[in-house]
Amino acid sequence: MSAYVQYLLSGLMIGGIYAIVALGFYVMWSAVRAVNFAHGDTLMLGSVLAVALMWSGIPLIFGIPLAIMAAAVFGLFIERFAIRPLNHGPSSIGWMLSTIAIGLMLEAFVTITFGSDPRALPSPLMDRPIQILGAGIYPQELLIPVVAVVLLLALDTFYRTTMLGRAMRAVALDPTAAGLMGIDVRRIAAISFAFAASLGAAAGILVAPIIQVSATMGILLGLKGFLVAIIAGISNARGIVLVGFAYGVLERFVEGFATTAAREVVGFSVMIILLLIFPQGLFGKRETQKV
Repeated sequence: MSAYVQYLLSGLMIGGIYAIVALGFYVMWSAVRAVNFAHGDTLMLGSVLAVALMWSGIPLIFGIPLAIMAAAVFGLFIERFAIRPLNHGPSSIGWMLSTIAIGLMLEAFVTITFGSDPRALPSPLMDRPIQILGAGIYPQELLIPVVAVVLLLALDTFYRTTMLGRAMRAVALDPTAAGLMGIDVRRIAAISFAFAASLGAAAGILVAPIIQVSATMGILLGLKGFLVAIIAGISNARGIVLVGFAYGVLERFVEGFATTAAREVVGFSVMIILLLIFPQGLFGKRETQKV
C-alpha cells in the first residue's frame, strides 16, 4: 500500500511541474498562436540564476524574485526578436526554428559560464521527509502540485476579472478585432511571453532542490510540458493541469513497476495514441476560421 501512495505522491509532484510548464505554453498560445520552444530553457534559466545569485551572497528571498524577473526579460526578448518578426500567419514556422536555436545557444552559454556539473539549490523544505500512509515525501515535493492548482485558479481569476486579462482573451479570440477596439496587440503579446517565462522560471526554482540545477535540466521537462499542453488541448488550462498530473502519476507507476527506460517508452507511446484518437486534444475544440 505504501508503495502505491509513494508513486502517487511523487507522480503528482513531477506532474505539477509538467502542468506549470504547460500553462506557460497555454499563455503564449492564447496570445499569438505561437509558442517559445526554448520554454524549457526558461525553467533552467530561473534556477541557474537563483543558484548564481545565492553564490554571490544574495539571500534566496531576494535572489528568487530577481531570477524570475530576469526570465521574464528573456521572454520579452524571445517575443520581440524570435516570434514577432517570423509569425506572419498560421503557416509560418520560422519562430519554431528561431526559438529552438536561441534555446540551444542559451544552454551552451550556461554550460560555459555555470559549468556542466549539477548544483544544489537549498530549501528548508528538503530537510526532513514526512510520512503519509507509510510513504515518505518531502514538503518541497508536496508544494509543487499545490502551486500548480493555485496558479490555475489565479490564471482563471486573472482572465475573468482584470482589464489586462480580458484584453488577453480578446486578442486570443480575434487579434484584428481587438486591435480595432484599441487594444495594443503587440504589447499584450509581449506581456504574455514575459508572464509565461516567469511561470517557467518559477517551475525551475520549485524543482531545483529535488533534481538539482544544470544547463540541460529544462530540455526534457520543457518537451513533456509541451506534450501535456498538446494532449490536453493547448487552449484549455484546466485540462492541462489534469493531464499534467495524470501523466506524472503514469510515469511514476511505470518507473516503479518496470524501469526508467520503460517510463519514457510507455509515456510517449500513450501520448502518441491519444493524439491519434483526439487530434484536437482531450479537452480541445476544433478551431474554425471565418473568411
